[in-house]
Amino acid sequence: MTSQTIQFLQSCRSDDEIDTVRLVDCLIIDAVKSGASDIHIEPWESSVAVRVRLSGVLNELVPLPSDLLPKIVGRLKVMANLIGHETTLPQEGRAPTFEEAGNVVLRISTFPTIRGEKVVIRIFDPRGRSFDLDGLGIEDDTLTTFKGLLSKPTGLILLTGPTGSGKTTAIYAALHHLLERSGPSISIATVEDPVEFNLPMIAQSQCNPARDYTYPVALRSLMRQDPQVIMIGEIRDAETANIAVQAGLTGHLVLSTIHAASTPGVFARMINMGIEPFLLASSVAGVLGTRLVRRNCPVCTEPYTPDETLLRSVPPSVREAAQFRKGMGCPACAHTGFSGRLSVTEMLTVGENLRDAVLERLPTRRLEEIAVADGLETLWTKGLRRVADGETTLEEILRVIGMEGF
Repeated sequence: MTSQTIQFLQSCRSDDEIDTVRLVDCLIIDAVKSGASDIHIEPWESSVAVRVRLSGVLNELVPLPSDLLPKIVGRLKVMANLIGHETTLPQEGRAPTFEEAGNVVLRISTFPTIRGEKVVIRIFDPRGRSFDLDGLGIEDDTLTTFKGLLSKPTGLILLTGPTGSGKTTAIYAALHHLLERSGPSISIATVEDPVEFNLPMIAQSQCNPARDYTYPVALRSLMRQDPQVIMIGEIRDAETANIAVQAGLTGHLVLSTIHAASTPGVFARMINMGIEPFLLASSVAGVLGTRLVRRNCPVCTEPYTPDETLLRSVPPSVREAAQFRKGMGCPACAHTGFSGRLSVTEMLTVGENLRDAVLERLPTRRLEEIAVADGLETLWTKGLRRVADGETTLEEILRVIGMEGF
């Protein structure tokens, strides 16, 4: 793919001739056409680095002269209706784009640094986003269990994973699944910060902390709106956690996300927020851990042998049967060896043994052992299955999941 940004810069005889408006447009067009999820514009020592996040990994798009930074930031602030002269405080806003960029929506965030303002632009492209639960690439066993939890009338279902691991897409797909199943007979409401995509037939509300419209305030009011299903964008504090738990106990199906190191670690996180273990044991129906790994390019993938040091982490039974494959790099995958991404999930359901363990406040490691004994397949196990099937590489699983699985 030819970079419009580079073509535009080459057409300018000097930095003074660079039209900032067109430069920003070219950056956005290149990012959208490459399938990027984010654009990073960051002042470095002697240049402005412009990088795009492709399949979860940052790639340099183009370096720019340092004196262009204030102009670029100024243009982006105009697009997002931010305060142009404010350079010492973070700001955040949204901006629509234009037809050449696919009419995507941008979430523009500025952050002051000692070299100038850094800008990160999150790209929301409705054309490339599917909320079909069956089409997310979630493993069949996880999908069946997850749908089973969604069929329950009450309880709290939590999704956990790092930023960019697919939690938002999965939770929106879950709401879409509920609508497909029940149609207009079900009342669904959400409280989000911010609302990332507009969903049909769902009452979505966006928090506004500047006006004291926070998660707890919104949820207390929402409980009087007769919802059957409540989606909370993220559980960040004790008050939100308590309302979510109480809602799950009082006849509502509640879906939310929470940051924790692992699916069993969700219980320790919420106990540290002050939630009583007996409430957690009674309300939490299941926890879905998600990660996204890059898929081997189908055009250039070939058999390969991972480094012997890495192979020692693979159980002998898996190692002997595995078909280790790796993309060698070609024009179809921009010479990265990868094309698209795959889900790796960990579906923790709360049974009697785990409930008893939570009530006893057992440590996370012990909770994980009990869950595995009850049938939990960890992220590491699921990731190895992807590797053994030749869908991704062992190095990629270790990059995303790390050493937590073994």
